Amino acid sequence: MIEYANTDTEKALLVGLARDARQRNDVEASLDELAQLTYSANARVVGRRVQTKERPNPAFYIGSGLVGELKEQLPLLGGNCVIFDDALTPAQQRNLESELGVKVIDRPVLILDIFATRARTAAARLQVELAQLEYTLPRLTGAWVHFSRQYGGIGAKGPGETQLEIDRRQVRTKIAHLKQRLEKLGRQRTTQRKRRQNLYKVALVGYTNAGKSTLFNQLTKAKVRTEDMLFTTLDSTTRVMSAGYPCHVVFSDTVGFIKKLPHELVESFKSTLEEVSTADLLLQIVDSSDPNYRERMEHTRQVLSEIGADDIPYLLVFNKIDVVADFHPPESNSNGAFLVSALHARGISAVQAEILAGSQRFLSRFHKHF
Repeated sequence: MIEYANTDTEKALLVGLARDARQRNDVEASLDELAQLTYSANARVVGRRVQTKERPNPAFYIGSGLVGELKEQLPLLGGNCVIFDDALTPAQQRNLESELGVKVIDRPVLILDIFATRARTAAARLQVELAQLEYTLPRLTGAWVHFSRQYGGIGAKGPGETQLEIDRRQVRTKIAHLKQRLEKLGRQRTTQRKRRQNLYKVALVGYTNAGKSTLFNQLTKAKVRTEDMLFTTLDSTTRVMSAGYPCHVVFSDTVGFIKKLPHELVESFKSTLEEVSTADLLLQIVDSSDPNYRERMEHTRQVLSEIGADDIPYLLVFNKIDVVADFHPPESNSNGAFLVSALHARGISAVQAEILAGSQRFLSRFHKHF
């Protein structure tokens, strides 16, 4: 399992790598997001560096010159952790920790850490544990190579290899056990969804921290936890509404999307995202105050395509208009866009009217079919 240090005293220096000068702005924007993730993990950012380098250094990911600079800067900044915006190989992580003398992690580990601390339901905790184990399994070999190099000599070869196989077997057994439990939960969800076939299903989707849960609370009068922080919601929350609609409407609040989400998390959370792929209508929530909102919209559409939900009808809901003066949605989406402030309940009635119209059409089709 991945071990987590006490984040109360974490002071992190962020590092990104740009392949050329043109990509530098993109990397800077990605580090802005990494800073938000760091804050979400209860750590503090004390500095950041971006290096322009055509290809990663096999040993350190960044150039050895920058490694030396970071080694000098960390004590001056009071840093005790370095977080890389891209995934590191086990060897790169070990080499960097050896040179810098502080903990080194990458974006996937940071996201896994956040998910581990935020998971509330049994299903979410199982999904996160599975992702952690699948992330750890290929890194076990590197850990034992590091052990044999450190201690060497007699006793570091045969027993080490035996212990490695034992660890691998234990992790694989645990993974198989978790998958079985998740499959059982998945079958229960499938049964629940079959019972909702005659219900109009609306799923809220979008980039993390776009305000999905706040809008969900407005639409359903629920009290789902909200906070100005990435990945506040990990567990899919469902509410059934009937007042004001011609049929029962099922609203689902879902986990937010983000760039460079660890593959292991995407795989383990697929069962949760099935709430999205079986919806009749998607509300794609966009943070209009985010300067990179167009990129966030594109990324959301990509994830929806990956889970087979890109053909489902959707409404674009631009949230947080109370923060941005005179916001104008992209021209291609201006006719089908809704401008709202979920926090202050502005513009919600227009979204509700569209959901009402959709539920009426659904009810008409359902009666014709049966």
